[in-house]
Amino acid sequence: MRSHGEGLEEATTGNHFHTFSIFPKLKGMYQQEKITPYSNNEKKSQQVEEMFDNIAPTYDTLNHRLSWNIDKMWRNRAINALQPYHPQRMLDIATGTGDFAILAARKLQPKQLIGADISEEMMRIGAQKVKTLGLDSVISFAKEDCLALSFPDDSFDAVTAAFGIRNFENLDQGLKEIHRVLKPGGHLSIVELTTPVTFPMKQLFTIYSNTVLPLYGRMISKDRSAYEYLTKTIEAFPQGEEMMRIFNKAGFANASFRRLTFGICTMYLAEK
Repeated sequence: MRSHGEGLEEATTGNHFHTFSIFPKLKGMYQQEKITPYSNNEKKSQQVEEMFDNIAPTYDTLNHRLSWNIDKMWRNRAINALQPYHPQRMLDIATGTGDFAILAARKLQPKQLIGADISEEMMRIGAQKVKTLGLDSVISFAKEDCLALSFPDDSFDAVTAAFGIRNFENLDQGLKEIHRVLKPGGHLSIVELTTPVTFPMKQLFTIYSNTVLPLYGRMISKDRSAYEYLTKTIEAFPQGEEMMRIFNKAGFANASFRRLTFGICTMYLAEK
């Protein structure tokens, strides 16, 4: 155990697991909130909805190819973190085409799981997948504004989010809403793309994310802006220790993070 800034950090070998208990207050807007997919005057949330509607047909293929299918392992790690708590009612935020929701339903076997997203096209594809897999009695989809969820307080045993909170128009408000709808003692499990912090992965990832990722994404999805936007938000999004402070600010306790695959992805776990 050693001091780390104004918090306390626990570290183990390998992927570095950290837990913080004391945090300074954060103020102001986060950099990724200023980044939008398109250069127009619409709100960021409207632009994000349009972008995901545009790339929905190719989203799954691109997601798996661009991560060499490692994204499946990341999701598994995040779901495994919830297994000790046996959640029965779950919410998957920014559910997209439902991959995280499907995995959670299979591994955790909740009684009910709602996938919430701003993009109806993404959820339409997700609903087809869920029906094909015979999971439609457990998983349902709902169009939701993640900054103003329609669910009552203390509704869910667990909330999950894979690669989605980076797109929130207001990160603090989105996390406060997640905290509100969680039951006391409930858990939030997140995986999010991040930038590696050590040499040489940091440099290699910068080259990959600024050349291969947007070029291949543009070729397959036909949306010139979408994957350039996603790259910029990965680079701008707070991560690691800073996210611990942000979770604390939103009201969460026992927040922790683990960097996966040399820091390309980070897994977060927090409790209400």
